[in-house]
Parts: sequence; C-alpha cells; structure tokens
Amino acid sequence: MKDIVFSGAGVAIITPFTDDGINFDELGRIIEDQIAGGTDAIVITGTTGESATMSDEEHKSAIKYAVDKVAGRIPVIAGTGSNETDYAIQLSRYAEEVGADALLVVTPYYNKCTQKGLVKHYYAVADAVNIPIIVYNVPSRTGVNIQVSTFKELSKHPRIVAVKEASGDLSAVAKIRHACGDDLAIYSGNDDQIVPILSLGGKGVISVLSNVAPKTAHDICQLYFDGRVQEASKLQIDYIDLISALFCEVNPIPVKVAMRMKGYDAGILRLPLTEMEPEHEALLKQCMKAHNLI
Repeated sequence: MKDIVFSGAGVAIITPFTDDGINFDELGRIIEDQIAGGTDAIVITGTTGESATMSDEEHKSAIKYAVDKVAGRIPVIAGTGSNETDYAIQLSRYAEEVGADALLVVTPYYNKCTQKGLVKHYYAVADAVNIPIIVYNVPSRTGVNIQVSTFKELSKHPRIVAVKEASGDLSAVAKIRHACGDDLAIYSGNDDQIVPILSLGGKGVISVLSNVAPKTAHDICQLYFDGRVQEASKLQIDYIDLISALFCEVNPIPVKVAMRMKGYDAGILRLPLTEMEPEHEALLKQCMKAHNLI
C-alpha cells in the first residue's frame, strides 16, 4: 500500500493577481485563512489558480511562495502539468527542489496523446522526481480521458500514488478502485461528488468550494471518515446550491468573484477569462448570503 499525500479537503487555491503579477501578500493571507479554516492541503498553480496564464517565472515563484508560507504545516501540492513532457519534468523538478510535498500533473492537452502516450508521459515525469504524483484526469478541459486499464498501468509506478478524478463518471471511479485498489488513491475533482466518491473508497477532494468555505469542505470529508455518513451527506446536499453557483461559469471566474465578496483582494481575471454576467453574479451572491459567507 502506498502512502497517501493527504486525506480530506485540499483547496485548489486561487491566485490573486495585480495588473503586474501575483499579489503575494494577499496569497499569503488566503493561505493562512485556509489553514486556520481546516483545509487539509494547499494545491497551488492548478486550474483554479489560473496556471495556464502564468509565465514560467510566476509559476515557479507561486510554488516557492506557497511552500515557504505553509512551512510544513500541511502538504503543499504543486500543479506542474503541461502538454510538453520536458517542460512538465522541468517544473516538477523545480517544485521538488523548493520543497513541494507532491505534484498534480494534468493529462496533456491540445496535442493530446494515445493511452500509450499517457503512460510514457507520466512515467517520464515520475522517473524524474522523488516525490509523489497525483494524476489529474479532467477530460472536459483536456480532451483526454484516462482509461481504467491505463490507470492500472500508471498505478504500478511507485511515485504515481493518486488521481484527481474530474471526469464526473462515478462508474469509472468504481472501476478504477476495482482495478487499482490501494495502489492508487482517488480524490474527487468535483465538489458535487465528494460523498459519492468517498463512498467508493476515495480519500477526499481537491476543492474549489474550499476557497470560500474551507471548514465545510473539510467537515464533509471528516464526518464521512468518522462514520457520520448521513451528516456528511446532508452537508453535501445543503451546499449543492453554492457549489452549482461556483460553476455556473467556467472555473475560476465565479470563485474569484466569491472571494472578492468575502473581502479578499482576489484581483483580476486574466484573459481569456472575463468577468461574470450580472445575473450569475446575483445568483452567486444570493447563495453566499444564504450560507452566511458574506
């Protein structure tokens, strides 16, 4: 059985930008509030962090800042995926050098690849580092879906320890568990499926909701782990309206707006992301108020 990176709710943390770069002071404030709120891990430079719009220097500096700021209190997982294997290796090595606890590596996008290519890509990254890798399967964004047989092959590598599964396919999750067992931990990549994936043996969630409600995301998982399944399910269902509002436009548009509502200087959305439509923002505000978050 492989060691897992974390159990519970890891926050897919936003990146507060200024017109000139990253607002590190505000990022530090958000990180501190996340830890105080019970978040179980910090996932930096992921999709929610707008890593696709970061320069190489920004990407690296955000990872190093998060590692230094967290200072070992909870795991820091660095998003280092790329559609260029060599660049993914470079970023992954850098993240390891500056002290990241694990890596989140998305499937190659745009140029895509075959299932054989996925195995070669992930093995190349895993062979280049000495820290755990969480595979990120999000076919709606990348155009690539990892097949169960491929997960089985990936799980044979000692450093490929988990998947952030965001396909939305619960049947696939069950099949991955059956094929890989304890050789591949599963984290929900969708906040509306935390409890269902925990019920299939999942270890937690990498969460957008955690940005605005860290205790809630943590508690959904902890209640389940403590055997209080009905309470975990109730909390999941009670927050489904807010979760839906956080995804009424492409992530991370709504969550950055929600963080502004909470008083954080979340900063600009970098193009091609644009500001929320007024009717969607009104819905989000209504949900935030309903849950006493603003």
